[in-house]
Amino acid sequence: MRNRFVRTMALAALVAGLAGCTGFGGLSESLGESIASQSDPQVVRDGAPSYLILADTLARRSPDDAGAQFTAGRLYGTYAGSFVEDPERRRILSQTAYDYARAGLCLRLEEVCGALDGRFPAFQAAVKNGVDDADDAEHLYRFATVWAGWLRARSDDYAALADLPKLEVAFDRVIAISPEIDHGFAHVYKGVLLSQRPAALGGEPEEARAHFERAIGISDGRNLMAKALYAENYARLVFDRELHDRLVTEVIEADPSAGDLTLSNRLAQERARELRSSTDSFF
Repeated sequence: MRNRFVRTMALAALVAGLAGCTGFGGLSESLGESIASQSDPQVVRDGAPSYLILADTLARRSPDDAGAQFTAGRLYGTYAGSFVEDPERRRILSQTAYDYARAGLCLRLEEVCGALDGRFPAFQAAVKNGVDDADDAEHLYRFATVWAGWLRARSDDYAALADLPKLEVAFDRVIAISPEIDHGFAHVYKGVLLSQRPAALGGEPEEARAHFERAIGISDGRNLMAKALYAENYARLVFDRELHDRLVTEVIEADPSAGDLTLSNRLAQERARELRSSTDSFF
């Protein structure tokens, strides 16, 4: 279950929030939009080192620009979680991503930043008291997506994974304030978090299902990653092959071109084909 969580969170974290990055005169925003709209994942893979150098330069030159910090964090997190195989290198790059995203968070949400390393109740209170509007929710969301990738790179570190309840609180607050943020991706994260255990073991799969369905509805069905992760996490958890096969087929047969969802959709189709190839052995 732990490994399934970190794998699927990495897929979601690859593209969630890229198009919304701002800062440094709009250059960071344009960079994020260009990547998110790319139809060929290989182009992103090949160009990633250049993106990182540019984002790193912008962030270092403007340490007080939260948008530049978030952009660097997102791009480092994308590269570490999706294109790096070596575990130690992934840990190093995800730490860089986390450090940048945390810097952005501290510039915008000081109370939440100050409670990050504390006990759960203090963090929960900070999120409740310190995140009040859509702008606050967006900043928290950008940090949380990078945080998820950081946790993924530490899947063997139970001390790090102990922060999962804090991550869930962060997404809960984002959803409460801005439920439609980023084409419903906050709901995708929540759905993954809730579908790690069957109901008999304390899980909440039906609530997870509601979040996946909400993400699909928010995007009018264009968010194919929501469908792919819905099939992988919920349908397989409850052994609903009919739902699983329907979702996988819908993802594979859909037109992936959808603006800043295009890269996400292409990757969702790759994942759906993997799910289809293992369907008979799973069910």
